[in-house]
Amino acid sequence: MVFRGGNLSPVFEKLIQRVTDVPEDAAAALDLSTIAQLMNQPSERIALQSAALEIQAHYRQPATISTGNPTVLLAFMAAGDFMANHPIEFLVSNSNVTLDMLYINDNTTLSDIPDHDVAIVAISESEANNRLLRHLTTTLSGWKRPIINRPDCIARLSRDGAWELLYDIPRIKYPKNERVTRDQLIDRFGYVLTYDTSFIIRPIDSHAGRGLEKIDDMSDLECYLANNLDYTFYVAPFIDYRSSDGMYRKYRVVVIQGKAFACHMAISKHWMVHYLNAGMMHEEWKRVEERTFMETFDIAFGFRHAPIFQEMFERTGLEYLPIDCSETSDGDLLLFECGTSMIVHAMDSPTVFPYKQVATNKIFSTFQTMVNQARIAG
Repeated sequence: MVFRGGNLSPVFEKLIQRVTDVPEDAAAALDLSTIAQLMNQPSERIALQSAALEIQAHYRQPATISTGNPTVLLAFMAAGDFMANHPIEFLVSNSNVTLDMLYINDNTTLSDIPDHDVAIVAISESEANNRLLRHLTTTLSGWKRPIINRPDCIARLSRDGAWELLYDIPRIKYPKNERVTRDQLIDRFGYVLTYDTSFIIRPIDSHAGRGLEKIDDMSDLECYLANNLDYTFYVAPFIDYRSSDGMYRKYRVVVIQGKAFACHMAISKHWMVHYLNAGMMHEEWKRVEERTFMETFDIAFGFRHAPIFQEMFERTGLEYLPIDCSETSDGDLLLFECGTSMIVHAMDSPTVFPYKQVATNKIFSTFQTMVNQARIAG
């Protein structure tokens, strides 16, 4: 509703009434915490979510298509904002998959895990979540049910950890991500400039461009540190990936068991490309190019880089892996990041973006097939 400019007030009031009438209605409190997040009220989000999780940790989204016994997919979740977990709900919408969501903590044991057919770790890699991922790795040791995206594999996807895993894949260009402190940035600024280029910087655990800037000289760095009070950052050399027309192109691709699928393509004059601010809705020529990218993906972009995507699957051990990338002028895959928290959705207008429904439905269908096959194999 928010994505399409809808009015949340009626939903908000209904949920408030539910919590007023039945204070132990944890599902209503959890939904209210989502609305608080959408209304940019993070403190309210935390309070409402905490209240809900004190009542119960297990929530269910029923299957919407009834074909025999629905497959029960259990998602292990962490408390937090939208980036704390992969938005798994989109992947199983309009399917025969019942989604059970279990919010875990340091005290979760095997006895707390409800019955299910297949499990998936939806918890994203982050400083806040790494302890939970380690705990879950130990808890699930020897677990006999099928598990998609094991916690120890997700834990390796920090920006520097992912670089260590993937940087030397043939025909991939992956700028080295280095973790540094404020003090190191100032003391080692000359060292950083040995990249022989500008560099980009962002706080640890930042996403969607928060705190991401390009640093060209010492004055840029001093200004950046004055405006960003974080203590630890990632730095990486800036790669100028402009196409011959001077535009920057960024692709979101989803790799499912080694096969890649097109999610979206964004085109911008600015090096920091985000789909929502790239003007894709307002400039038809960009949509025409995105449509061509998606419709020819299997014989063009996806085919050219298929060995890389297969190698990424084998090295990460993740059955489901979204990535953000581009392509260099010499045809290499330029990798920006990979991480399970990236959103894949079908919320765009089917009138403006009719081709995206086809592409995202292919991703959803492939994911659901993987889940159902895991149930059979398990």
